[in-house]
Amino acid sequence: MTGRVDVVVAAYNAAAYLHEALASAVAQGPEVASLTVVDDASTDATRDIASRFGEAVTLVALAENSGPPVARNRGVACGQAPFIAFLDADDRWRPAKLARQLAALDAAPDAAFALCGAVNFASPELPEAERAALAAVNPERGEWLTSALVVRRAAWQTIGAFAEDLRIGDSVDWLARARDYPHVVVDEVLVERRLHRSNLTRRESTTAGYLRLAHRQLLRRRAGAVR
Repeated sequence: MTGRVDVVVAAYNAAAYLHEALASAVAQGPEVASLTVVDDASTDATRDIASRFGEAVTLVALAENSGPPVARNRGVACGQAPFIAFLDADDRWRPAKLARQLAALDAAPDAAFALCGAVNFASPELPEAERAALAAVNPERGEWLTSALVVRRAAWQTIGAFAEDLRIGDSVDWLARARDYPHVVVDEVLVERRLHRSNLTRRESTTAGYLRLAHRQLLRRRAGAVR
């Protein structure tokens, strides 16, 4: 592949949705420099599905389950393109997502990263009542999401990697650190975020992780006030 963006997909037991995610990344075309799937010790067919994409996908298999931040950081380390993008294994990108964000970054050379609009959708295999319930408790649209991010590699090195001690909230923590850096937002929905029964925050207890995250952000704010 040739292009300017290294795409990183962290995947754990993602067989049900991974093909759609990867197909949407491959469809971004010449913007993609590399597409790396980091399998976080899945026990389902995740690796097989990634392998079906042949040379379009680089598969990295972790020996033990370590959580999304470890997998994402490993994927970033595999590339060297000037931009990095992340796609959750159960999400989808709309056509020209990367092209729109690269154009915005080219027009704003001081911007460290670009975000875009993201819309939630309840996975179609769920019963209608469950889809409606999921939609009711989740915001319809957002932009501060991992799948909506394209970051300059130089800025990534300054802001730092995902916090590997946070299995929950690592992307929230990273975006909180990055928020004060110059950035651009493409005011267009280019990401589709899937709501389903196996979302990470529904699989694992979130209380301890988010308490750790809140404490970390409080310390960061206090340190900034001291300066």
